[in-house]
Formats: sequence, C-alpha cells, structure tokens
Amino acid sequence: MSSAGDLQLVPIAEAAQLVTSPQPMADNRDSEMKRHRITDSSGEQDTGLGCCGWVLVIVSFFLILITFPISIWMCIKIVKEYERAIIFRLGRILRGGAKGPGMFFIVPCTDNIIKVDMRTISFDIPPQEILTKDSVTVSVDGVVYYRVQNATMAVANITNADSATRLLAQTTLRNVLGTKNLSQILSDREEIAHSMQSTLDVATDDWGIKVERVEIKDVKLPVQLQRAMAAEAEATREARAKVIAAEGEMNASRALKEAAIVISESPAALQLRYLQTLNTIAAEKNSTIIFPLPIDLLQGLMGSRK
Repeated sequence: MSSAGDLQLVPIAEAAQLVTSPQPMADNRDSEMKRHRITDSSGEQDTGLGCCGWVLVIVSFFLILITFPISIWMCIKIVKEYERAIIFRLGRILRGGAKGPGMFFIVPCTDNIIKVDMRTISFDIPPQEILTKDSVTVSVDGVVYYRVQNATMAVANITNADSATRLLAQTTLRNVLGTKNLSQILSDREEIAHSMQSTLDVATDDWGIKVERVEIKDVKLPVQLQRAMAAEAEATREARAKVIAAEGEMNASRALKEAAIVISESPAALQLRYLQTLNTIAAEKNSTIIFPLPIDLLQGLMGSRK
C-alpha cells in the first residue's frame, strides 16, 4: 500500500515541478540577451578586469611615471559642455558612466574614449510614397528632432544611433499614415505627429535616444487628384451660390407681395411710385423716351376691354 502511495506521489511532484518550471527556452535566450544590454549610465555589467587586466593597468601607470611629465599631456582629455566621453578600459566601460564636461584623466595604453554629442539633432524624412487607407497614393515628408539622453546606452547598445533613428522614422511614417484616410492626413497633422513621436520615443528608449518633436512638412497629392478635388470644390461653391440666390429671390418676392398689398390699399401710393420711377429714369443720361399716361386712363382702357 505504501509503495502504491509512493507511485501516486511521483506524477504529482512532477506536475508541481512543471508548474514552477522557468519560461521556455526562447524566453531564456531573450532574457540572456537583455542581461548583456546596458540599461543605465553606470555600466553595471563590468565584473572586473581580471588579473591580466590589472597587470596591464599597473604597467601602464608605471610607464606614465617613467615618462612624466611628457606623458601627462596624453593622459589629460577635455570634453566640451555639450559632449560626454565614454571610456573603455581594456574593452570594458568604466564604472560611473560618461565623463564630462570638463577635464579628466585616462590611461593612454589601456583606455579608449568615444565622444558623444548631447545637442538636439534634426533631420528631414525623405518623401515617402504612401498608400492611404482609402487607396490614395500620396507623398509625405517630415522632420524629426531628437537628442542623446544616455551617452552610454547610445554607444554600447547600438552601432549607429543616428542612422537607426533615421531609418526608424521613415518606417514609422509609413506605418502610421497607412492607417489613415486622406481627409485625416490633411486635417489631423498634429495628431499624426504626436503619434509618431510617441512611437519613436518608445522604440529608441533602449538606444538612449529621446525624440523631442516630429512635424509633418508637406503632403503632395497626384495631379489628377488635385484637379478632381478642385472641380469638386468649385461645384460645391456654385451649388451654394445658387441656393443663396434662390433664397434671395424668395425673400424679394415676399417683400414685393407685402408692398403690393400696401399699395393696393391706397391708390395714391401707386401714382407716387409711378412718378418716382419716372424721376429715376430721367436722372440717367439716356435716349429713352417716356410718355406718361394717367393711371385713371389706363383703368378706363382696362374696363372697356372687359
């Protein structure tokens, strides 16, 4: 009975081990790759130079002392206010991260420095032929402003941060505008630029890059589409003008109707309106000949016809 109980406990223990087991092999490889990436400016991945490394460093210091004061000029380095220097000692980044601005000392035989510009850099995105969501081909270009936020990560985590940022900006512009309609691209430029900035900022965070601003410069439409849009806008304006003219005629007819009602109540008002019309015509220099007839005579002629 006890052996049978032991046999039943074996698969339970194995199941518990399976539940508490680590992630799959692919996740382990990803975690190992991330472990080798520098995530801060202190360069905590440095585990020491080793015995041979310290021997070389001691020998280098001994040579500096022997050749002093000539060697001091090779040990002093100066970086400007907008620069930072990354020091590699025997291929490893020194603890403490980037140096500068100002003056610092290095060991010429074992140290190598790389200077990084911390100023804001701007570049133009070349015109990109993009197919919008409503199947319209447009050419869009823009401009990106970025700066190096972490000099150590910009040197250690990527080969060329500037080139990578430029290529990523082009692909991001294509991906973002490919999900928009033509009307959205023409009207929501600020929203598109903000979306691109957020996407680029997240993607370049591991490179020590901070994307400060993205702007859409120009949206070029095909010539045929421009003509079609111009014809549509012209037709819309003509239709609006006709509607306004029709509304004006309708208001004028209502005013004339009210005036006719008022004039019909007073026969003298019609005679005064007739004289006013003659005065207006006579004021103009023209060759029109007017024969005024009494209104009563016209009424008599109309009555005889009846």
